[in-house]
Amino acid sequence: MLLTLGMGLPAAELVEVKRIWDEAPHNAFTDLIRYRGQWFCAFREGTKHVSADGSLRVLASGDGRAWSSAALLTSSSADLRDPKLSVTPDGRLFLTAVGALHTPAAARHQTMAWFSSNGREWSEPVEIGEPDMWLWRVTWHKGAAYGIGYNTTGHGFVRLYVSQEGRRFDPLVDRLFDRDSPSEAALVFLPDDTAVCLLRCDRTGGSAQLGRAAPPYREWTWKDLGKRIGGPQLIRAPDGTLLAGTRLLDGKTRTAVCRVDLRAGTLAEVLALPSGGDTSYPGMVWHDGLLWMSYYSTYEGKTSIYLAKIKVP
Repeated sequence: MLLTLGMGLPAAELVEVKRIWDEAPHNAFTDLIRYRGQWFCAFREGTKHVSADGSLRVLASGDGRAWSSAALLTSSSADLRDPKLSVTPDGRLFLTAVGALHTPAAARHQTMAWFSSNGREWSEPVEIGEPDMWLWRVTWHKGAAYGIGYNTTGHGFVRLYVSQEGRRFDPLVDRLFDRDSPSEAALVFLPDDTAVCLLRCDRTGGSAQLGRAAPPYREWTWKDLGKRIGGPQLIRAPDGTLLAGTRLLDGKTRTAVCRVDLRAGTLAEVLALPSGGDTSYPGMVWHDGLLWMSYYSTYEGKTSIYLAKIKVP
């Protein structure tokens, strides 16, 4: 019998979950990509959730089971946080992360980018976006890179950026959303070029927002989802279903897979992953009929990196 969750939606099935890394005191904030027949998972290593010594670990695997370190990116002037992976139009891996700058510094945060042709050897970092605008995730569409940055100096707004080559990011919408302390955002583009955004809002009593826009992405409509989330990611399944990976905060903290109904403007949980405490920040890839999802959690005691395979009806 097929199980159902809220709103009568069929539940997803957890096929497998495995801890793939726990060597640092704190291992967190993941992303996942399949590149040239291999898997790559990037995340932050540090002493704890917030510490000055954050570095970026990149793991590689040929089969998704045996993982080894491919690279370690460090900085003497910043705590490196929240790495995100994508592929440029010319076929290079593109890794972005923010540097929480050590004091004294002219700014608090600076987003950076690295390029690689094999996932093991990386370029020197390039500063992208603007100081104190945390460009949290970059999504490529029709040769351009789009990303939403959030202000880190307490002004409470997000800005939409666009780039043609991944080095210079120019503002496209100066104030994309400016209520309820917006922050982390995920973007996905539909076959008709509609852009969809899942946006975290941190103000007490605030809730996540679902945005959409048609090209050239200057005019957006927003729907309040009525849920608190953290570390969002979006993916479009082959059948067109929009799936979100995120932390849900509704009395029991967990990393979950949710269905996004763009027409109704809803976010409905279909699977809670083994997780709890300090958790979330998933990477998501659809491969061989399954949703592959990296995430981190403390549910086994130590903050570690996990990889789940999920069957979505």
